[in-house]
Amino acid sequence: MSKIKHKPSDPIGIFDSGIGGLTVAAAIHKALPSEKLIYFGDTAHLPYGDKSPDSIKYYSIRIADFLLEHKAKCIVIACNTASAIAYEAVKKHVNGKVPVVSVIEPTVEIIHNNFSQGKIGVIGTKGTIRSDVYRKKIQDKNEKLNVVSLATPLLAPMIEEGFFNNRISKTVIDSYLSRPKLKKIDALILACTHYPLIKKEISSFYSKGTMIIDSAEAVAEKVREILEENDLMNTGKKSTRHFFVSDFTQSFQESTKIFFKGPIELKHYPIWDNE
Repeated sequence: MSKIKHKPSDPIGIFDSGIGGLTVAAAIHKALPSEKLIYFGDTAHLPYGDKSPDSIKYYSIRIADFLLEHKAKCIVIACNTASAIAYEAVKKHVNGKVPVVSVIEPTVEIIHNNFSQGKIGVIGTKGTIRSDVYRKKIQDKNEKLNVVSLATPLLAPMIEEGFFNNRISKTVIDSYLSRPKLKKIDALILACTHYPLIKKEISSFYSKGTMIIDSAEAVAEKVREILEENDLMNTGKKSTRHFFVSDFTQSFQESTKIFFKGPIELKHYPIWDNE
């Protein structure tokens, strides 16, 4: 396949298994306010953590095609599970047409650039922690780093229900972070796109000596770097944002207020109806 020629005014494509990836979209919008965004949340199939690897690859490739059809100049996989399982498959499928960014690689780069030794903690969903992808990728670059991982399954549903920055969330967060394996860590990776919403609470638990790594911010900076390298930065003032989901409910629409500052409208796009 030949490369598609893109213009700086073309949008950045972002997808997730649901709407949690809106934290990544919000970080990109904050870092690159002139950029147009197109977001797809595969709410018909969430959570991806319960699906087979083949299914996740299939969903991700089909959504990548959707984003390409809408002239995306860069594709961001704003989902840890899809990033762990389908990143290479999506890259191979698009065949150099556009850059593909996962939430994992930019985060691993931050660790590699800031630590030559030490103890790195990772918190995420059961699926992400079970994949062990962060430890593998971090130690591929530097085997001297000690990487410890902890599944924190209550955090994502807690955030989705709006329980953060209060007594309930502090109790749950402190209970997880107090576990022995997370003692004396030099950095903590927030390996779920929901977790940037509780970054302040997590930071308050640790001393200033612990670096808290927000995958959404890391991805936003990586997207900036890629656009600059490819002369694809949008210098125009007109910025548009379009948000699609594969299965629409009013509760999803209400939940967007948690993940993306400012009003947005989810549009139902029945991507799977013809399957």
